[in-house]
Amino acid sequence: MLDHELINRTLGAALRTGGEFAEVFVEDKRSSSATLDDGRVEELTSGRDRGAGIRVVVGDTTGFAHTADLSETGLRNAADAAAAAARGGGGGVREVAVTPVDTPRTNGARIAPEDVAKATKVELLSLADAAARGEGNAITQVSARYGDSRRRILVANSDGLLAEDDQVRTLFSVSCVATGDTGLQTGRESTGRTIGFELFDEADVEDMARRAAGRAITKLAARPAPSGAMPVVVGPGGGGVLFHEACGHGLEADLVAKAASVFAGRVGEEVATPLVTLVDDGTMAGEWGHFTIDDEGRPAHHNVLIQDGVLTDYMWDHLRARKEGRPSSGNGRRQSYQHLPMVRMTNTYIENGSDDPADIVSSTDNGIYVAQLGGGQVNTATGDFVFGMTEAYLIENGEITEPIREGNLIGNGPEVLTRIDALGDDFAMGSPGTCGKDGQGVPVGDGTPTLRVTSLTIGGTAA
Repeated sequence: MLDHELINRTLGAALRTGGEFAEVFVEDKRSSSATLDDGRVEELTSGRDRGAGIRVVVGDTTGFAHTADLSETGLRNAADAAAAAARGGGGGVREVAVTPVDTPRTNGARIAPEDVAKATKVELLSLADAAARGEGNAITQVSARYGDSRRRILVANSDGLLAEDDQVRTLFSVSCVATGDTGLQTGRESTGRTIGFELFDEADVEDMARRAAGRAITKLAARPAPSGAMPVVVGPGGGGVLFHEACGHGLEADLVAKAASVFAGRVGEEVATPLVTLVDDGTMAGEWGHFTIDDEGRPAHHNVLIQDGVLTDYMWDHLRARKEGRPSSGNGRRQSYQHLPMVRMTNTYIENGSDDPADIVSSTDNGIYVAQLGGGQVNTATGDFVFGMTEAYLIENGEITEPIREGNLIGNGPEVLTRIDALGDDFAMGSPGTCGKDGQGVPVGDGTPTLRVTSLTIGGTAA
């Protein structure tokens, strides 16, 4: 992406006023998307964004500058600005020689999305629209979205590291609205993988649309959710977002360092039932949070955070790991070259257990079965959360019965970890997501097997 000698000169400029560490991050990202709403293509866009971010560290101070000008002059100016922000004045020359790191690529596209005609992408939207409406007249609105991106990055730093990656992502989603006597109900399906257009060899958009429509229609007959504390069974893949938001953020080293985590200072302690092993894994090829290297040039890692209920480690980026004299865990990520990296999750999940999922339900006399969670709110300092249930059912006498609607799950993430008393053997990843933190969004994945929490508060509207 850039000549290695130019990178060396830029790093040298960044360090010449006494910087202790300097980094050049170069990004070249192309993306395209198309949306269809009520049978009409509302948006068909494509774009390219290219530039570099340069950071310089002096003590505990980080200077950062970014530029879309990748000429030597543009990079030199950005390096000077970052160095000045980290420490003013000084002078002299400091030479840096970077060495390419041979990191075998673990992601890639068999069919490059940019080689596929726009008409072919729009046709997917039309197929989904027709399939959803074919489920019945109750479906009154259909929205579908296609998106793809190719992100090439280069990371070089004053430790001599030079690494590159080529990340491709392809996404499709469909949302349906059903109208009935009880009002409007919605259903949604999505898929996203770090692969190319071959995604649609494994994902049938018409089948996705029919499932989304069926979910919306089913909810028309749903009864209001009950209220109160009761056992909750979470289906495979359906509850990963809860553990990502209510537990995962508390295991990020920057929040731990700020004492903004309930898990601070608890490595080695039992923080969950022995059934629970919680992992963050950027090496899961094809999953939405997968990459070969993170945005600081470190190879993706399989990081066990909680092993058999015991907290074993946090997630680390380069600077926080450097301060602690330990290696990064490959969790340094950023939204774009215009942002500083920080500790972020990748694919976060609870490992399989050994229970039969059918037995988990049949041994629950009365409770709630959650097939899908929606959006929510989390206090990462305490782990307190409220999540909407987008697809949920009553469990009565050990059987899944009627669908319910308008309900929330209310609880505390760390407490949930201590209340899991059954873990199935049917692990699945959930829907692709975007994690927001300090104004930056990055793609992430999450997953769980079927599991049961002995008691969670249901915030419903039933009398």
